[in-house]
Amino acid sequence: MEFGRGRFTAIMGPSGSGKSTLMHCMAGLDSVSTGSVRIGDTELSGLNDRQLTRLRRDSIGFVFQAFNLLPTLTALENITLPLAIAGNRPDQQWLDTVVATVGLFGRLSHRPSQLSGGQQQRVAVARALASRPEIIFADEPTGNLDSRSGAEVLDFLRYSVREMHQTVVMVTHDPVAAAYADRVVFLADGRITDELLTPTAENVLDRMRRFDVKAPAN
Repeated sequence: MEFGRGRFTAIMGPSGSGKSTLMHCMAGLDSVSTGSVRIGDTELSGLNDRQLTRLRRDSIGFVFQAFNLLPTLTALENITLPLAIAGNRPDQQWLDTVVATVGLFGRLSHRPSQLSGGQQQRVAVARALASRPEIIFADEPTGNLDSRSGAEVLDFLRYSVREMHQTVVMVTHDPVAAAYADRVVFLADGRITDELLTPTAENVLDRMRRFDVKAPAN
């Protein structure tokens, strides 16, 4: 399976199908027992722990269902934290672009407890983008959000792909969220069973039914 640069791909399947395992292996969070995983020209199985840590820090952005923000830091400090840990200064022009796009300029001095759920997740997305990684992995990024906040986050992820040429791979159970992607990959029992290009919520639901994947209730 290949995930093209500058594309937005959603991974779908029932619980236990291997969605998160696949993503963790691709991101170097878990090791594969057989086969090969590459990000760009880098083969992950040949890297030691220190090299994997550096790869994740410099080349990969993460957005999880839990926002994973540090409560004592401001929004801006959370966004720039990975860069600070790496000893790098942010590209101010790029940082301003990211912050403006997520609509957080007026909230940068606020701590997570002073932000709504949607704002906290936008901080998490901005943090993932701040270092301009090669790829962003998003694991159920709207799972803790209401529909409006979720749509705002998905709009920004799609914008980051189309206008900022970012690469995004997202695990989701939601056909509406999957419809924001350029492509949907379907998993069942640890195997890739199908894919769908230019998805809509309706044809994702139809494909899920065809592959006996239970759709969430309305």
